[in-house]
Amino acid sequence: MTTDNQPIPGDQARVSVVVGVPPEVAFRIFTEEIDLWWRRGLKYRMAGRSPGSIQIEPREGGLVFESFESGSEPKVFEIGKITLWKPPSRFAFDWRGANFSADEKTEVEVTFQRNSSGTLVTVTHRGWSRIRADHPVRHDLETSSFIGMIGLWWGDLMSSLRDYSAESRHVDG
Repeated sequence: MTTDNQPIPGDQARVSVVVGVPPEVAFRIFTEEIDLWWRRGLKYRMAGRSPGSIQIEPREGGLVFESFESGSEPKVFEIGKITLWKPPSRFAFDWRGANFSADEKTEVEVTFQRNSSGTLVTVTHRGWSRIRADHPVRHDLETSSFIGMIGLWWGDLMSSLRDYSAESRHVDG
């Protein structure tokens, strides 16, 4: 980010979705039920469609991680650490891709804002300007195409969150 809080071009993708539940419920679904709504497959999980789970430890300093079986051994991949925890309005965490080095990370911020239809959930994934242009995570894409791809990826996930949140057990509280 620049000092005047304007994003660096090509640094972030932002996606919003309205879910038909109050912010308290949307926050709980996002953080406590993440494994149930987060899409499966190699595009979204290290384990692909194999058994495994994504979990969030609900506190500042807590982990965001995926656990799964790899061959005969259980594996845990640390996606990142919670850097901000303000239920039910906001949380943020570091994000590491599987092929990131120890010093490479981006940041994901999720906000929950009440509106007339329920809650506006906004995901901002920033820090991509810190990841070198030839990094494998970029798939040889030019910056705007890469950020567009990240936006579509989060858009797919937010569609899943919206659909999962619409189930009657959530709508009724």
